[in-house]
Formats: sequence, C-alpha cells, structure tokens
Amino acid sequence: MVATASQDPARAASLELGVIGNCQISALIDDRGRIVWSCLPRFDSDPVFCTLLAGDASESERGTYEIELLDQVRSEQHYVPNTPILETILEDRHGGRVKVTDFCPRFEQYDRVFHPVTIVRYVEPLAGSPRVVARLRPAAQYGEQVPETSFGSNHIRYIMPDLTLRLTTDLALSHVMEETPFVLDRPVTLLLGPDESLRDSVVTTARRFYEMTRDYWLRWVRGLAVPFQWQEAVIRAAITLKLCTFEDTGAVIAAMTTSIPEAPGSGRCWDYRFCWLRDSYFTVNALNRLGATRTMEAYLRYIVNVSVASDGGVLQPVYGITGEQQLTERVIDSLSGYRGDGPVRVGNQAWEQVQNDVYGSVVLSAAHVFFDSRLARRGDLELFRLLEAVGERAVERHDQPDAGLWEYRGRRRIHTFSSLMCWAACDRLERIANRMGVSDRARYWHEQAERIRAVINREAWNAEQQCFTEAFGRPELDASMLLMQELGFLAADDPRYQSTLTVIETNLRRGDHLFRYRAEDDFGAPENAFNICTFWYINALASVGRRDEARALFENILSCRTRLGLLSEDLNPDTGELWGNYPQTYSLVGIILAAIRLSEPWEKAF
Repeated sequence: MVATASQDPARAASLELGVIGNCQISALIDDRGRIVWSCLPRFDSDPVFCTLLAGDASESERGTYEIELLDQVRSEQHYVPNTPILETILEDRHGGRVKVTDFCPRFEQYDRVFHPVTIVRYVEPLAGSPRVVARLRPAAQYGEQVPETSFGSNHIRYIMPDLTLRLTTDLALSHVMEETPFVLDRPVTLLLGPDESLRDSVVTTARRFYEMTRDYWLRWVRGLAVPFQWQEAVIRAAITLKLCTFEDTGAVIAAMTTSIPEAPGSGRCWDYRFCWLRDSYFTVNALNRLGATRTMEAYLRYIVNVSVASDGGVLQPVYGITGEQQLTERVIDSLSGYRGDGPVRVGNQAWEQVQNDVYGSVVLSAAHVFFDSRLARRGDLELFRLLEAVGERAVERHDQPDAGLWEYRGRRRIHTFSSLMCWAACDRLERIANRMGVSDRARYWHEQAERIRAVINREAWNAEQQCFTEAFGRPELDASMLLMQELGFLAADDPRYQSTLTVIETNLRRGDHLFRYRAEDDFGAPENAFNICTFWYINALASVGRRDEARALFENILSCRTRLGLLSEDLNPDTGELWGNYPQTYSLVGIILAAIRLSEPWEKAF
C-alpha cells in the first residue's frame, strides 16, 4: 500500500522520484504525487519544497505540494513518451482514480527558448467519485519560514524573502487555502509561477504550455542519434541530463539535490547543485555523442568565462551555476535530512580544494569545437591560446599533490588520475595544434605529454601488484584507473592495462558492482558502490573483448534504476537500494556511453 500523508515522512522517503524541469528549474515528485524537492528560481536556490530532507512530521508540515487522494491504495507513474512530462495515477479503495500531470514549460517562442519559473499541475478524474486534498505549503530558508500569503479572485500569492510566487487556478481557492477535501468531478489546473497575471485563462494557458512543451521535447528527441539497443534507457538518460543544464549560462549541475547520504549514517552528505568541470565534461561528451550539440556549445561559453576569470589560470574544481567562485559550505539545522539522516549541507567546500585533473577536463571539453563540424562555433587561434594557458597549468601541476577526483578532505597525494588528466590536456593540445597547422606548438605539446607519460609510468605503476594505483608510490587501488584506455593513455591490449583491470575487479568488485576504492578515507571505509565506476568497469570489459560479461552487467545495472529509469550516485550492492544525490549526471552518462559501446549495430534490424 502506498504511504498516506499521515505516515512518518522519514520512513516514506525514497529516491523513487520522477523528475520534471526546463533547464531553469526542476522538481522531484514521488509516487503519491507530492513535489518533495524544488529549488526556485534556479537549481541552487532555497528549496521552496523540501520534504525530501524533512526527517520528522513537524518539518514535513512546511515545504510540500501534494494532491492527496483520500483512501488511496495504489499509484503508478510514467512519462509521456520522449518527454519529461510526468503522469501520476492514484487509485482509492472505492475504485476512484485520478491522474496528475506535472511539467515545467519549455518551448521556442519569439526566436528563443521560453523556460519560466513555473510548475504546471493538471488534475483530472478518471473513474468514480474521488475525494482529494490540494496541499500547497511553500517554505523559505530551508524549511524554516512560512511565507506570507494574500489572495485575489483566482490566485494566491506566497511572499518569501527573496521570491514571490503566484498560484493561479480554476480550483476553489478555499479548497487550497483551507486544505479541505472535495470531490474531483472535473479537471482542475494549478499553475505556480511568477507573480504575474496571465494573459489568457489558466486552462487555456496550461493547455498551450503543455502542447508546446510536449512538441519541443519530441523534436529534441527526434534529433538524437541513439544506439539500436536500449533506446528508451538512453533517451530517458539524455532528457534528464538536458534537464541538469542551466541554460542561462551553460553550466551543468552534478545533481538536483543536496545531502542525500552516500550510505546511511555515513555523514557523506554533500551539496551537488553546482558545476563540477570534471563531471560536466563527461556530461557534454555523452550528449555530444548523441548529437545534442547545443549543450556542448553552451557549456563551452561557460568554461571560457570561468577560465578567463580565473586567477592566473588557476581553476577551481567546481563553480556556481553562474560562475560563482565562493561556495561556502554550511550545515542547515532546520532540516534533519533524508530519512532523518543528516547533516544537511548547503554549499560545497570542494571549491577551495586543489584538484589538478580539472585542467584536463577543460581542454577535453573544448577540444570538440576543433574537430566537430556540426558545431556552430568552431575552434580558432584565440580559443587555442586560452587553452594553452590551461595546459601550462597542467604541466606545472601534473606531479603535485591534490585532493584527487574523489575530493578527499583530510589528505593530499599525487593522484594518478589527476596526472593522467594533465597528460590528456597536453595530448589534446598537440592534436588541436596539428589540426590547426601550428606545427611548433604541436611539437611543444607532444614533448610535454611524453614527459608526463614517463612520470606516470614510472611513479604510478606498482610492480608488486602489477597495476597502476591511486597515487604515486602508494598501494591503494582506484577505479578511475580503468579510464586509462578510454582517455588514450594505454591501449586495451596493453598488458599493463589488462593486469590493472584484473587487480581492480578482484579487489573493488562486490557482486555486480564496483567501488571507487576500498581503503578508509576521512569518513571510514566506503559502504556502497559508486555507480559511474560500475559503468567504467563495464566499458573496460568491453574494450578487452569480454563483451558478453559487459552486456550482462549492463543489463543488471539497468535493472537497478528507479521505475522511471533514473539513477542516483551510489548503490547498496547487497540490496540494490539507491543512495546519494539524485538524479546523478555521472550515472546517467554511464548509461549512454555503455549503451553506445555495447549495442548491436542498426543493421541488425534490417
């Protein structure tokens, strides 16, 4: 039986959540039709709806938006095919049925994309005489404050310190304001958005928004170059990755949430609503492989801006979605956390860390514009010179200690992956220089790449274990070494790569999933597998000819997705339960790249 509103929200919390959005805002919706998380007016804002992180009943009284069906006994959810328009069907014990349709408008208008800070809910009866309650309780200051309200003839205004929202509806306002049950005998529309009057009726406006939003996404999906197999999984991952882009600047967030623990009781609770240059490279690379080139072009503008603004070419690993440099981390006391498991953190200390792989991430991201003829902006000498400045930082830092890609807070080492990405920066700059006919610079970058390659081969190879290890001169293992072949440092048939794969799978694999590492860190030993590492392992198996094993593991991790086809960051390898921030772009990238690699060719269908 589906949980009712009176049950403990901490027990009811789950990552079985639908995602809607429009590249400006997003919302997470559970299978009861509750919006449990939504930050407005942008991804990193104060959450107006925050019950996902409400650990007790008193917290859950604020920050929720629910269409509750009384006496509900079951529910189901699905997306309108090839769109992020979500439909939730609720059924009561008397045979009454209700459908709630949720979406955020996004479509082309006046030669630009219209993506307002607006959530549309359309509620219609399907059978019987269902009784429902419309419960709209926005909150401010992370659930601490209740907004002031005022109302007009067909709207309610919610006034918060930094935001005023207006609910326009054809539902009786008293039903919303007093949360009184009523028989749903006709469709009703609720449009929550800016404090502005609508030009047309709410029904006409919502219908137009729906049709144009649906058509926009259908066109977008038709433009994707999807593999022959696993198309639905790839399309859902691609749509969700697109929803994680902040169109105003081109930034890509790592996830829509903050502080979903990597494992219960671990204290590993982080704010992922920012743009990691590393994660973003993987995201735009995956979308570009599918033909969604505009995301790549927008992100290039973002990284050019942060690179130009950097202090002497020194880059942070993570920035705010408009390029903010300071992401001061603090703990929020007004929310107990996911299932009461805190702390809830806002901001991320990683902005202060040194992570030397970031230089490779920037060069690899920008390299596409020098080789991909589909892109409107092509690489030129000016951009090449900017990337060379980034490359110089890679040369300087390839053998310097840092926090590493896993962002260790308590120690610094010369991490092999960081050095590997510094090598990749020089290697790609050599290729770009050759492409542009700048032979002297090509020779220079070739020399730098070979010098760093020699250092990695000498310092990161552990002869006793017969593998490349996490850090220079250290024995610990790291799943990121599986990317040596993907990045072009080693060939798949290189004995060193194959032995590294063997050692990693022997020590980091648990069941059908892979840990990023097993050694203790600042918070103890990791308890859950890291989903992107499982995908790296799948791709590594395919690259060395173990294709059948790779396909079996890929099918398995696809079965671990939510019912709507999404993944978070982490997974309990024993139970299959998802943990960590959601939806996680890294994990969705894994779906796309593994499907492209493992799919049978289109010719098999004809």
